[in-house]
Amino acid sequence: MILRDTLLDILKDQRPLEPLGTEIDRELISRLPARSRQAIVLTGVRRAGKSVLQTQLMREHRKPFYCNLEDTRLFDLAPQDFPTFLSVVDELAPASAAVFLDEVQEVSEWQRLVRSLLDRDRVVCVTGSNASLLGRELGTKLTGRQLSFEVFPFSYSEYLTYTRQRASAASLTAYLDDGGFPAFLRERNLQILQELLRDIVQRDIAARHRLREIRHVMNLVLYLLANTGQPFSMQGLSKSLSIPTVAQTSRYLEYIEDGYLLFALPKFSPSFKKRVVTPNKYYAIDNGLRRANSPQMTPDLGHRLENAVFLSLRRQKEQVSYAGEKDLWECDFVTSSHAIQVCANLTAHNQQREVQGALKAAALPGKRRPLIVTLDQRDQVSVEGVTVEVIPAWEWLGSR
Repeated sequence: MILRDTLLDILKDQRPLEPLGTEIDRELISRLPARSRQAIVLTGVRRAGKSVLQTQLMREHRKPFYCNLEDTRLFDLAPQDFPTFLSVVDELAPASAAVFLDEVQEVSEWQRLVRSLLDRDRVVCVTGSNASLLGRELGTKLTGRQLSFEVFPFSYSEYLTYTRQRASAASLTAYLDDGGFPAFLRERNLQILQELLRDIVQRDIAARHRLREIRHVMNLVLYLLANTGQPFSMQGLSKSLSIPTVAQTSRYLEYIEDGYLLFALPKFSPSFKKRVVTPNKYYAIDNGLRRANSPQMTPDLGHRLENAVFLSLRRQKEQVSYAGEKDLWECDFVTSSHAIQVCANLTAHNQQREVQGALKAAALPGKRRPLIVTLDQRDQVSVEGVTVEVIPAWEWLGSR
């Protein structure tokens, strides 16, 4: 157990992240309630800006209480310390003060601590770097007492604000290279993104799940980063990467997704069984992270653009899948309202394929508009009375 005086000294000493003068107000801030009887849960990949967003939310409160649970001095904090922790909070912060806890996944059974704070009528906001915060771990103790929000690296619009650029094909091309991690954009050092990947694999995957070695996990991450937008079966990944069992591959993929490194995209099907057994496609959390850790031997502008479109759909919580029939047609993204094809340039060589894919997907059960997103083209293609809209990606991404 941590002694009360020791805990008091640590919490007195802690301060929220100091602004660097280069931060921007995140788009998500407008959706966060300043006051709620529910715990505000901010989760997302490391270094995406959760702590900065939390600091921005703290502006709405008078004398808020802050604690970074990643502080090494709190390494031994355990559930038996929670009563002491709560008494120190009561001593340091007025009864009406909001409580902000950073990186709560570092503490076992943190949900009990949050529930106790809510029971004291405290406004509570927590951050964490694992998707389980929104699922299994959160649901067991805080069901109905949380509002959950995912924090991503900068969107294209936020990137434009940060870099003081205008929406255009040139700025979008730069964004597809740079990605949206604030630390990289501030210092322009690829090593930051390389170290970040290792940090996530080691801390949020290996340490969290008590893996004795990370070779297979790292190989899996690097392979999927290099092949975003490609369908892979569990059996195929296991064989290609010499992972001993399919069950092991499945487990590693779950860990990787929980760490927000990659997202799985299922294939569209009215049948739940078919959706489960059909190979998923995988997309990276950030194009800059992908480029820094899986350099491409050939230009892959189309893949980077496709990844950016997926992230925009995912950020907006769209229900999204891919669709197609082998060797006949394919559509990159199917949502409740659109059938979306993505290509860097629409040419005489690929137009028929892209248009057919959008039309076939638009004709699936439901009502969808066919759309082709390109780097910098605007057009309309009509086929048998159906119009496929072609729109520049910098305009489509910038308006979301």
